[in-house]
Amino acid sequence: MKQLTKAEEEIMQILWHLKESNVNGIIDEMPEPKPAYNTVSTIVRILENKEFVDHKKKGKGYIYFPKVEKETYSNQSINQLMNNYFNGSFQSMVSFFMKKNEMKSTDLEAILKEINKDNK
Repeated sequence: MKQLTKAEEEIMQILWHLKESNVNGIIDEMPEPKPAYNTVSTIVRILENKEFVDHKKKGKGYIYFPKVEKETYSNQSINQLMNNYFNGSFQSMVSFFMKKNEMKSTDLEAILKEINKDNK
């Protein structure tokens, strides 16, 4: 799966939230200052070429919708992060985030309980 640029990922986040939208609907969800219509339209077409987005015709325009689920992309991104920066070690990655974010051991215990609950 291809990686997304920051701008592409921002639009995908909006489409995952909205489920489907035209370009104007995407722009409405974006923070100020809003990008130009042509800019968003171009990025959506790039996302189509990368096979993250598809469209259906509606009247004179198009409605865009995600082809890739958010969870699928998130899993791939986290795996790539782990492989690129932590030599594929989940333990190293968790340790890094615990130290950098000053996590308490009680936070880690709560996470482990949640994981164990989901695995039952």
